[in-house]
Amino acid sequence: MPVARTAGAALLINDRADLAAGAGAGVHLTTRSMPADAVRRAFGQSLLVGASTHNLAEADTAARGGADFIVFGPVFETESKKAYGPPVGLAALREVVERLTIPVIALGGIKPCNFHDALQTGAAGIAAISMFVEARDLGGLVRQIKRKVTSDE
Repeated sequence: MPVARTAGAALLINDRADLAAGAGAGVHLTTRSMPADAVRRAFGQSLLVGASTHNLAEADTAARGGADFIVFGPVFETESKKAYGPPVGLAALREVVERLTIPVIALGGIKPCNFHDALQTGAAGIAAISMFVEARDLGGLVRQIKRKVTSDE
């Protein structure tokens, strides 16, 4: 999408690779979506493909199937991800990061008190909902995260 690209961002459409390809966006595959390899066969290499994963086997399958990145978790306890089982923890996140050659984004229970722990595993980034939605000072939170990340570089 031109607006997203101009801002240095990418737009991902959840689950629907056909809509994503038609809109010039990327697709985020869930564990119930078409597998990454099927999306690659149908839509080619130019489509940005991300995949949600919850264990090493799913992560490996997505990576071998051609996903550009994966989202892995839930790393920490969170109400919104209880349906996917107990938190995988930092050790599992670290193992996935070390085994895969594509970026791994940590998800699930990410908060101001633990986002740095997730990044310390080598994760390429974090994804969070409640941390940002519940922030009293969103700008301050983003500055805090940027400070912590840049001080580690």
